[in-house]
Amino acid sequence: MTLSQTLGGLDESSSLPLYLQLQRALRQAIESRVLGPDDALPAERDLANDFHVSRITVRKAIEGLISEGMLVRRQGSGTFVSARVEKNFSKLTSFSEDMRARGRTPRSVFLKKSAGSVTPEEALALRSSPGTPVYRFHRIRFADDAPMCVEYATVLASCLPSLDAVESSLYEALERTGNRPARALQRLRAVLFTAEQAELLQAKEKDAGLLVERLGFLKDGRAVEFTQSYFRGDTYDFVAELSVSS
Repeated sequence: MTLSQTLGGLDESSSLPLYLQLQRALRQAIESRVLGPDDALPAERDLANDFHVSRITVRKAIEGLISEGMLVRRQGSGTFVSARVEKNFSKLTSFSEDMRARGRTPRSVFLKKSAGSVTPEEALALRSSPGTPVYRFHRIRFADDAPMCVEYATVLASCLPSLDAVESSLYEALERTGNRPARALQRLRAVLFTAEQAELLQAKEKDAGLLVERLGFLKDGRAVEFTQSYFRGDTYDFVAELSVSS
């Protein structure tokens, strides 16, 4: 069965340009796992024949998905669904949202859920007073069955009804209480995995990783979340769009 038979054809009477319709169809194929990570995309000629469009239309649609990080072109081999995850560093989205947008299934394995008071480091980061109650969530984050990062999150206890309010996505739990961060400061730096981190991520001790520290703020400016995430360097790319200030 061809992709057009699976996903439906394009509508020439639509106001949406054909290349955007094709791009949407290919994105749907990736998100629904019709095309999985590392799967080869049909050749441009085959896609053009299948969807009854020009190869220029196909090429334009593919270029857009390459720029989004959903597809990758390999010289001499063709175009493939990206197995790496590309995270837009300028957008405040959760791990679960990033994975679902890439057609991956997010899940978490909790290492620890606990309640306590802020440490000196957490108090400084969260701009809170000594003794402020917090919840801590330590977990491994997976995309499908592949471990992507080890995450250590600290959240003000006043922003969640209980520890058990967080089932899989911390941001979804915070959103239900109206306390999802509206903006965040993020810092990225290279690290070498400890033996414990390497074991959790199915990597080797001293393998290269990426540490992302995020401080999330509510709309009123209060800090609500301090998270340290250790990502596998071989599976995650961070990108940011830059522009010249006027």
